[in-house]
Amino acid sequence: MKKYVLSAMIAATVLFAACNSGSSKSGSGAAQTETETSAGTGHHDEHALLGVQGLCEICKENIETAAKSVDGVSTAEWDLDKKELHLHFNPQQTNIDAISKAIARVGYDTDRDKADQATYDALPACCKYRG
Repeated sequence: MKKYVLSAMIAATVLFAACNSGSSKSGSGAAQTETETSAGTGHHDEHALLGVQGLCEICKENIETAAKSVDGVSTAEWDLDKKELHLHFNPQQTNIDAISKAIARVGYDTDRDKADQATYDALPACCKYRG
């Protein structure tokens, strides 16, 4: 029993620290894209910036995981302070709209799509950015 209580306390502490590690400012911007050619492959990747709302490291993990789950996305890195997701993807496999919709499906609003209320409500308390 003591091990269970100790484990629960440690998990709660880690979760609390992750949720409070971010800033609470909001930002937005339109998605921007540019085309890059991968060296030696002739394969053209697009780089895009997509505004995505969130507040903490848990948000960062969820947003990046949702973006990377879309076939054709090679990298996804969310900037907590700027509320921007930096993406590289193959435009022959996907597009910014598909990536935006995947992120909204896990509860986060983007510049292009709004998460449905039930999905947003299911986010951890530290991830709730709507007023």
